[in-house]
Amino acid sequence: MATIWLVVGLGNPGPTYARTRHNVGFMTADELARRAGARWTKARGARAEAATTLFGPDGWGAPGPQAAKVILAKPQTFMNNSGDAVAPLAGFHRVPVDHIVVIQDEIDLDMGMLRVKFGGGDNGHNGLKSLRARLGSGDFYRVRIGVSRPSGGRDAIDWVLGAFPATQTEDVKLSVANAADAVESLLRDGLAATQNGFNG
Repeated sequence: MATIWLVVGLGNPGPTYARTRHNVGFMTADELARRAGARWTKARGARAEAATTLFGPDGWGAPGPQAAKVILAKPQTFMNNSGDAVAPLAGFHRVPVDHIVVIQDEIDLDMGMLRVKFGGGDNGHNGLKSLRARLGSGDFYRVRIGVSRPSGGRDAIDWVLGAFPATQTEDVKLSVANAADAVESLLRDGLAATQNGFNG
């Protein structure tokens, strides 16, 4: 396992955006912090909230020679400026770009679907665009959580900034839990095994 990972959930800060489609990355980061028993604090040297823990073959928080340090992060910039938070955080902790995992919403995947990949473009996602610009590379891992495309000609920006309907509460919980499982698999088992297990 790598000695250090930076796992970033993308979203917009503040209660107004808490339950929106754009914030499933934040929701997944919160779930990982809950599993790890880690507390969010203001990050040193970056506009982000961070929670530091360990992850290894024995799970979260268990020390050992194979345990990696994991920094969970939620940028406190808005989505379009996510790189302004992540780049300084990665620099401060000396995390190489290929040890960064980004958890994001994806309108090109149906609700309930998940894709894990390494590298690539931003596919119109402004958070990824900012990250690639500030990190100088797109060679990081992405955990892409499906939120579906809007129907009826609805604007995509309005869609992702809209809240999930109450009827999808359980579906959202399942998607977030699945994404958190995928992050754990990626850290523990690597990309190929994670793609085989989660890319459906």
